[in-house]
Amino acid sequence: MRVPQRARRAVVLLTVALAATACGGGDDGAAGTTVPPGSTTSAPTTSTTSRPTTTGPATPTTTTSTTVAPTTTTTAPTTTTLAGEPIDLGPREGDVLGVVGVRYDDVLNVRSGPGVAYPIVTTLGATADDVVARGNTRQIPGAFWIEVEAAGAVGWVNLRYVAYLGDTGDETARIIAALGETPEAETMLDLGMVVAEAVASTDPPSTLVVSVAPSVGDLGEVTYDVIGLGDDALFGVRLHVFGQPSASGEGFVLTTVEQTLLCGRGLSDGICV
Repeated sequence: MRVPQRARRAVVLLTVALAATACGGGDDGAAGTTVPPGSTTSAPTTSTTSRPTTTGPATPTTTTSTTVAPTTTTTAPTTTTLAGEPIDLGPREGDVLGVVGVRYDDVLNVRSGPGVAYPIVTTLGATADDVVARGNTRQIPGAFWIEVEAAGAVGWVNLRYVAYLGDTGDETARIIAALGETPEAETMLDLGMVVAEAVASTDPPSTLVVSVAPSVGDLGEVTYDVIGLGDDALFGVRLHVFGQPSASGEGFVLTTVEQTLLCGRGLSDGICV
């Protein structure tokens, strides 16, 4: 099956849109840090000169006395107030998460606080799978942020860009059945788009992100994250798509689709709960 011109245009539009919006990964929302500056107060130094009464010869002897007050320095403590409000939801302390919904050529920013106003402390790749939650979630306008430990640093990430990684299974037969035939496309990017669209939700509309770039060897490969399936438990899926060069040598025919569950609330035996 050849991908129509519409699908190829969709790939181009998706690539442009994602390049415009995905930079910096989880930088959605806004926040600020309030750090009152420290202050130093020094007591003034005073000098007092006294001249006592003199008697005796015509040329008096003068004695001068100088008193210096001690200098006192007081430094106000520095405090940091995190943006937003703490809320009782999100991953539990010690839960292991993976980065999702970030383009292969972008990163997820880990910031010192919950929001884009805070400095970046480290970055994570699009398929990093060793993000450890610390059990703290804060809500800021338009987003939830969680505190995590990853890449040797502690910081905050947008909850929109992490999920529990569930079971991986072969979904090839189901995809072909949904499409009505084995799909074929000119490029692996096109073929992956056909598969992702077969899985995606239209209401609400899913977000399709190329999380691993296309590559070609004996088989072609590409990975798409399909985010938003209208299910609180099933946050999305990650589709690892394999294609075989077509007989004409001008495209790829689908051979295998490996699907990994991306869970929003938690896992039980690899299944979203």
